[in-house]
Amino acid sequence: SVAVLQALEDGLKKADADPSVKAVMICGENGKFSAGADIRGFSSPNRHGVALAPIVSLIESSEKPVVAAIEGVALGGGLEVALGCHYRVAHAKARMGLPEVTIGLLPGAEGTQRLPRLIGVPAALDMIMTGKHIPATEALKLGLIDEIVEENTIEAAIRLANKV
Repeated sequence: SVAVLQALEDGLKKADADPSVKAVMICGENGKFSAGADIRGFSSPNRHGVALAPIVSLIESSEKPVVAAIEGVALGGGLEVALGCHYRVAHAKARMGLPEVTIGLLPGAEGTQRLPRLIGVPAALDMIMTGKHIPATEALKLGLIDEIVEENTIEAAIRLANKV
């Protein structure tokens, strides 16, 4: 939603400007990182001024380490947010993918560029073209995530942020 995008942008800018903040951790709530955009909002008149791609670029360009704590799902725009992060920690039961292609939409926040850089062209093309969701174990093997945990993902992401 526009409110979530705006809050993410505001939080990132505030964290970057605060010298006491050493790292940033991005997570979802209720056991889900993000299932991506609600496509009904694409035609909403309230969408003006806030877009996901510049926010993902803002994450990526942060001079402070940004760690994604992925629980549940990171799909579509949610995966693109995670791809903008410098590090990704996922719960063992998490699933990731770009399912919007199954309804004729291309990932719109530069996921088609960041994913191949991270996991290589063949694996990225498979995910992008099929829209399949991959489990955390496969994501770890591909290099999509840096760490997989059975425990509290947020605490693990904070530990990683403190380490780096």
